[in-house]
Amino acid sequence: MFEKSAAELTKLGAEITTREIKQQPELWREAWTNYERQQPEIEAFLKKVSESVTGPVRVIFTGAGTSAYVGDTITPYLNRQGDRHQFYFEALPTTSLVSSPADYFEPDTPTLLVSFARSGNSPESVKTVELAEQLVHQLYQLTITCAPEGHLAKRAEDEDNNLVLLQPARSNDQGFAMTGSFSCMTLTALLVFDTASHADKAQWIDDIVAMGDDVIAREDTLQSYIADDFDRITYLGSGSLDGLTREAQLKILELTAGQVATVFDTSMGFRHGPKSFVNDKTLVFDFISNDAYTRDYDIDVLAEIDGDHIAQRVVAIGQDAGRHFAGDNFLFNRNDVSLPEAYLALPDVMVAQTLALLTSVKIGNKPDTPSPTGTVNRVVKGVILHDYEA
Repeated sequence: MFEKSAAELTKLGAEITTREIKQQPELWREAWTNYERQQPEIEAFLKKVSESVTGPVRVIFTGAGTSAYVGDTITPYLNRQGDRHQFYFEALPTTSLVSSPADYFEPDTPTLLVSFARSGNSPESVKTVELAEQLVHQLYQLTITCAPEGHLAKRAEDEDNNLVLLQPARSNDQGFAMTGSFSCMTLTALLVFDTASHADKAQWIDDIVAMGDDVIAREDTLQSYIADDFDRITYLGSGSLDGLTREAQLKILELTAGQVATVFDTSMGFRHGPKSFVNDKTLVFDFISNDAYTRDYDIDVLAEIDGDHIAQRVVAIGQDAGRHFAGDNFLFNRNDVSLPEAYLALPDVMVAQTLALLTSVKIGNKPDTPSPTGTVNRVVKGVILHDYEA
């Protein structure tokens, strides 16, 4: 797919999605440049937030669908590597915040609401901001979005307590599925809240870019994983890479319009019932951790599933950073440094996106417009928003 001409991809209904997956390493460089340029403004904003309260500020990462999975992916890492003296981190989808605000918003708790949004026009995203402003007495906002003309970006222009971080223009995906928007918003949020040094972050950018390019160069390997007859895919992971499994499985569901069934779980949790999903037409992928302790659990479950001799294929995805899975491995060629898992999630998700793209084409679907019935849309439609009285 990555070597086909634009005309060939257009015939397959895949030109937009293929291009948007492929360009992500370039976008990560751009997101890093944007962060460096805005770093003084970001640091001043976070200082203002933290100095306005006594004790740590509650940080809520929120979004709908893929945008919600940004928070799921980064929260475990930041609860270990963020500034826990100043902030504590939670991931809550806008769909939960809108439908049951009293269960989640804490009026007397100083809160920094971090909204992730590709377009900034999803009704739940807009309503979440309105509810937060209605219910939380001391509210600050960070809006991480790909669309400067979107509703969230526009409404933040005149709000002193709302900092907007625009993502690279090309990350505002025009395809149905979120790809570069997800990875750029994930990267930006990590750079904002990670306490790692500037030098470490710069090195990690070099590494993820090299790994992303590696995914593109090894498309044939990924194609071989889906060569046989299958109709189910399982994604597993731990910590931040557990959060990533939600996004990975969603790409398959979206781009195949549900023709390939999916399930996701933690590496350890999969044994507790969900493992019954596996049959002889199932592909199992595990995003293996670079933490030696956690990696043991990832590889243990892979070995167990492989030893059952039921799944069609079992594959470990990650770095050559310690104990190996004895079966199939997709290990990135850039192995001179072990990435923190939240950063490793970016090249990992490119693997999942590429598998979804290839699978969509294999079954005869059109990745750029995968929902033939129109019941699922690029920006959700049909949501009725109701007034809330506290």
